[in-house]
Amino acid sequence: MTRDPSAEPRDERGSTLLITILLSALAILIVLVVVSASSLYLERKRLFTLADSAALAGAEAWSLDSVALDGDALDLDLQSEAVRAAVAEYLGDAGSSAETVALVEATSRDGRSATVTLRSVWHAPISTDLVPVTVPVEVTSTARSVFH
Repeated sequence: MTRDPSAEPRDERGSTLLITILLSALAILIVLVVVSASSLYLERKRLFTLADSAALAGAEAWSLDSVALDGDALDLDLQSEAVRAAVAEYLGDAGSSAETVALVEATSRDGRSATVTLRSVWHAPISTDLVPVTVPVEVTSTARSVFH
C-alpha cells in the first residue's frame, strides 16, 4: 500500500503566532481610530459650547437706549457692531480655551438675535496614515434676548 503524499497532514506550526500578530495590529489600529474620533467629537463639543456662550454674550449686548415700547411689548434693536464687540470681549476673557479659536462671524441678522460662527483646527492625538493629522472644525450658534 502506497501513501499519497498530499494526504499527509501539513505542518501548521507558527500559524497561530501569525494570526495573533495580525489581530493585534488590527486591534491597535481600531483603538487609534476610536481615540482620534472621540478626540474630534470632544473638540467639536468644546467649540460649540464656546460658541453658545459667546452668542449669549452677544445677544445681551444691547443698551437701554435701543429698547422701545411697541404696544404692550418691549422691542429692542440689537446692533451687529455691539454683538461683535461683546463676542470679542467674551472670547478674550475665555482665555486659554479660546487661544486657538478664530471668530469667523458675529452679527445680528434680525436685530433680536446674535449669530456667532467660530473656527478651530483639530489635531490628531496620534498621527497615523489612517487618521488625518488636522481637521478644520467650524460651528455656528444663535442666541436671542427675550423680554417677559
